[in-house]
Formats: sequence, structure tokens, C-alpha cells
Amino acid sequence: MNTPLEPLKVPSLKEACIARLEQLILSGELQIGERLPSEREFAARLGVSRPVLHEALVDLAAKGLVEISPRRGVYVCDYRRSGSVAILSSLLSFHNGRFGEEFTQSMLELRLLLESETARLAALHRTAEQLQEFEKLLEAEQEAACDDAPLLTELDFSFHLNVAIASGNLVYPLIINSFKGVYTSLSGQFFRQHCGSAVVGEVHRFHVQLVRAIEAHSAEAARQIMVEMLEHGERYLKGESV
Repeated sequence: MNTPLEPLKVPSLKEACIARLEQLILSGELQIGERLPSEREFAARLGVSRPVLHEALVDLAAKGLVEISPRRGVYVCDYRRSGSVAILSSLLSFHNGRFGEEFTQSMLELRLLLESETARLAALHRTAEQLQEFEKLLEAEQEAACDDAPLLTELDFSFHLNVAIASGNLVYPLIINSFKGVYTSLSGQFFRQHCGSAVVGEVHRFHVQLVRAIEAHSAEAARQIMVEMLEHGERYLKGESV
């Protein structure tokens, strides 16, 4: 066997502790508003040192999963009220890369709102250099095997990220990058379902149309093409089209 192997990645004790606490909270075993045991007691129950537990709790507090209140203790938060985008990767891991219907629909609605605007702005603000990047991506998509789902997923993410960058808005690309794990989970599911079929070619044609609209500074056309492309993906992802 001559194929190089990637080294195994063993989580640190802190990472393992974070993952365990996230599991307890997201599963509801630790309920919203519940006060956690003292660090000494909780660390002993989890089989880790107090410093490891404390670092894990600080990480969870940054994500909005717990609140650390001096002299009062640590409380489980309602992440819907206190969480940030940092928690999305935790949700993805907890669900083993699969989301329920409600979360999937929420992400699809967010993408439609956000990316229709990035497409519109990209048509107004794109640069010549950014057009060259789009052409390189289109060429890479054309050359990619239609049954290579991982590559198609990565190219698709790069395309949408480049649209956000071309928008000229400094925040939009950061939002897209923050969602990468969730984004590629959904798009990866789409490409695995339809790799090797004509659907992949349809996605590429949408990308070509969008680049041409961006190239022509056609803001409304770019917005509409993005909407149609995302709605197309949503229909196939949900199995509403064959």
C-alpha cells in the first residue's frame, strides 16, 4: 500500500471534555437554567482535572451554552437566546453531520436571504481580478468529475464564498466562512445524492449564468439567478424534484 495516510487525530482532554459537555447540554440531559455542580465535584464525575474542566467551561461560555457567574456558579443557557454562530459546528457534531427538518429549513432560509444580497452587490462592486477568480472556478468545475462529491462540495463552497467577497461587504464573507461546516454538510448531502447525474451540470450552468450577470453589472439579474439556484438546490435536497 503506497497511498499516504493522514495521521490519526486524537482529541485533547480539553476537547473531549468540551464534546462531552456539549452532548449533555444539547441532548437536554443538562437542562436550560440548571446549575452545574461545583468545579471540584463536576471534574471528579467527568474524570478530568479542575483546570481542564474550567477551560472547557470558558469555551462553552464563549459559545453561549453556559453562563459563568462569579460566586453563583455555572448555569446552562438557552443557546437560542445567548448562542453565537460558533455553536453551529457543535450542533453539527452532535447530530453526526445530519440536521432535522426544522434546522435544515432555517439554514436554507438564511442562505436565500443572505446570498441573494451578496449576488446583487457582487454585480455592482466586483473587480476584474475577482472575475478572473470566478473564471478559474468555473473551469475547475467543468473539469471536475461529476461523481466526485467531495470536490464538487468544496468548489461549490468556494464559488459562494467568492460571491460574498466580490460583494465588497467585509462581513458577508466572514458569515459564510463561519457557516462552512454546516454549509458543506448540506451541499455535500446534495452532491452525494445527485453526483453523476444531470443535476450537477445544472448547478454549473447556474454558476455560469451568475458569473455572466456579475460580469455585466446586472444586479437584479444576479440576485434572481442566485434565488433560482438556491431554490433549485432546496427542491432537490428535499427530494421534491427527480
